[in-house]
Amino acid sequence: MSPVFDCTTPEGLAKGIAAAAEAVRRGRLVVLPTDTVYGVGADAFAPDAVAAVLAAKGRGREMPPPVLIPTVQTLDGLATQVPVYARDLIRAFWPGPMTLVLVAQSSLMWDLGDTNGTVAVRMPKNDITLGLLDVVGPMAVTSANVSGQTPARTIAEAQTQLGSAVSVYLDAGPSSDSLPSTILDCTGEAPVILRAGAVAVGRVQEVLGEVELGN
Repeated sequence: MSPVFDCTTPEGLAKGIAAAAEAVRRGRLVVLPTDTVYGVGADAFAPDAVAAVLAAKGRGREMPPPVLIPTVQTLDGLATQVPVYARDLIRAFWPGPMTLVLVAQSSLMWDLGDTNGTVAVRMPKNDITLGLLDVVGPMAVTSANVSGQTPARTIAEAQTQLGSAVSVYLDAGPSSDSLPSTILDCTGEAPVILRAGAVAVGRVQEVLGEVELGN
């Protein structure tokens, strides 16, 4: 049985981050809390580990996982041609439940799947996961569930679905939000909503003014 670390205590948090960081460095999978549902992830720059994330979910390369980052500054190492409106969204909603699809830096040596030259990026508002990201760098993370099943809101739900495919489970208690992140395609002149989620469309429009959102 893969270990579960109670990250609601300082001691458990320290041990959990250390164990998770070691697992990520070894190309293993980790279940972690986010500001939405629990996620399962691995080193974004380890192709075999990313493939293992997709395999654990029962998902193909046509649905590449998003990348979680520890700071806004990390974004420019992963993406290029970031439009002004995307910067406005970042200032308004990061850290938080908004994922932005951007043009990926072509020089990056990674394989997230069939991305068509893009990368979906998010900075989560969760101190536990940000602490892990600070140690290991960007991680490919998707919801901790088998494809087609309900996303896990607790560690028990994640264990039931993913079991021993995951090396380390970081338990922060039940997730605070059952809605996934809002996803916007920011590769064009105007953003396109790919998935409505925790950030309401109205809030996006408040930030961007009169811009028309595609869907």
